[in-house]
Order: sequence, then structure tokens, then C-alpha cells
Amino acid sequence: MIQYLTRKIFYALLVLAGVVCIVFFLFQGFGDPARLVLGQTGDSATIENIRKELYLDQPKWKQFVYYVKDISPVSIHSAQEIEQKKLKGLFIGNEKINLAIKLPYLRHSYQTKRDVLNILMEALPGTLLLAMAAMLFATIAGIALGVLAAVKQNTWMDTSAVFTSVLGISAPSFFTGILIAYFFAIVLGPYTGLNLTGSYFEYDDYTGEKYIVIINLILPALTLGIRPLAIITQLTRSAMLDVLNQDYIRTAYAKGLSRRKVIFKHALRNALNPVLTAVTGWFAELLAGAFFVEYIFGWKGIGKITVDALDKLDFPVVMGSVLVTATLFVIINILSDVLYSIVDPRVKTG
Repeated sequence: MIQYLTRKIFYALLVLAGVVCIVFFLFQGFGDPARLVLGQTGDSATIENIRKELYLDQPKWKQFVYYVKDISPVSIHSAQEIEQKKLKGLFIGNEKINLAIKLPYLRHSYQTKRDVLNILMEALPGTLLLAMAAMLFATIAGIALGVLAAVKQNTWMDTSAVFTSVLGISAPSFFTGILIAYFFAIVLGPYTGLNLTGSYFEYDDYTGEKYIVIINLILPALTLGIRPLAIITQLTRSAMLDVLNQDYIRTAYAKGLSRRKVIFKHALRNALNPVLTAVTGWFAELLAGAFFVEYIFGWKGIGKITVDALDKLDFPVVMGSVLVTATLFVIINILSDVLYSIVDPRVKTG
């Protein structure tokens, strides 16, 4: 298990290294970010400050080294750098050289001048809440539909479940989101009471107090959960059909166990391994898929912040968002692989 986990972590670090290279050369390796943001009308002092912060007066290879040093959780910094960048972590050394074990420094937003990591950490709970709600909906509904389709094989229930799942897989999230937003929030809005846009919290107009609005979670979670719902439905159906043909299921019926007990206690329990893999794997996918859904419904999360930052050419926020999302993606995939190896002993971890 230790060798298996070490290998997975090594591959994850390679993936993150590739993401760092792509992000840097895509947003900072070509052109002049300071000029792109401020345009031709930007004053020379502001442009010079941005160039100094991003080391644009240095060769490209040195800019890349500085960028990697900033985002790396383990690096070398001088005391002056630690103070200027307000780095947070453990620092061992002197005025000139310090071994830093720190939070990644993702630099500052061009628009708000705030630390990018703080901006993203404020938005991350919204994205995680949306992804978990979508996955919960997809898992419960998908397993129920898959079991129903398997038990009622070759009936209209089976055909309807399969047809619906194919539609769910085929429809892009942004297209589905527009349809769901229009139908449930505009056409049926007076009856459903659902809002077209809104985040998981709002502010009172009079007191300024922050309060939770869970109802705003329904439409974006439904939209985001449709594709994994379709996958889980088909996987559950396929796994259940395979399990229901096993000898021990026929033995259970021969012993006089009720159909409900055989299906839920024996068949479903042994059919959930592929479903478990799909659930954990799709949770990572949902973090990336949430970008367009958050923007459509005005849900405050990393996706909406990233799209808004792209619109304003706020490159540090976009770069930081891609890195944070990629890190979460590889961490969840590692946990998924480890969990699957524990649940299914047939998976080799050596």
C-alpha cells in the first residue's frame, strides 16, 4: 500500500508540474501582462509596479523560477521577501536565507489588490458545497434508477431509465443549465419560488447581516448532477444485472429470503464497487464542471470568480484558480484510487 500511494503521489506531482508550466507560459510567458491589463492608457508608474511584482524585468527563465518559488510550499526566501509578500508559514534561517515551509504565494489581484489565495479560499466553500450537493443528488437518484431498471429489465421503466441517462450524458452542462434556469426559475418561478441567480448566502439590505439561502443551491446542483446521475444509473444497472445472475443470489431466493432483502442486502451491496469508483471520480470532475454552472446561476464559487477574472484580465486570480483546482483534482483522484483499493481487494496496490 505504501509503494502504491508513493507512486500515485509521484504521478500527481508530475501532473501538477505540467499544470504549473502551462499556466505560467500561457498567462505570463507571452506578451506583457502589465500592458494587457492596463492597455495603452496605463500610467508608467502602475505598469512598472506590476512588472516589478511579476519580475517582468528579468529573463523568462528567471521569471519562471521566481514563480515556482512563490507557489511552492517548500522554498528558499530572504527575510525581505517574507516581509514584502507577507508569507505565512514556518521559516528557518537568517536575514539572507530562510527555509520556508509555507502557504503558496499566488500573488495579488490586479483589480482588488487582495491576496489571491484569500480570494480563492473564500470562494472554495461555495464550489465544494455545490459539488457535494450535486454528487449527493446524483448518487441517490442514480442508484435508485439503476436498481429499478435492473429489477424491471426489458420493461418501460428500464427503457425510460436508459433513455434518460443517455440524454443526461449527451447534454452539455451549460446548455442544460440554461434550460433548467429558464424553465424552473422563469416559466415556473411563481410556483417553485426558485431564483434565477443567487449564492449560498445573501446580505440583509437593512442590517447588512449575512444569512444562508439553501434554496439557491437547488437549480445549480440539479444542473451539475445530471451527467454523473446518468453515468451512475447505467453503472448501477449493469452491475446489478451481473450480480443478479450469480449463483449466490439464486441460493438466497432458494432459502426463502424476500425479494427486497435479496436485492438490497445481497445484490446491491456487491454491485456498488464500480459505482463507488464513479462517485469519487466524478466528484473531482464536478469541481471543474462547476465553472460554467456557477456563472450561469451567479453562484459564488471558484468558477464564477475565475470567469469574472478572465473578463477583467485579472491573470493572478485565473492562474491561482487553475492551480488550486488542479491540486484538488489530483488529491481527490488519489483518495479515490486508495479507497477503491481498500473496498475491492482484487485491485493490486503493490
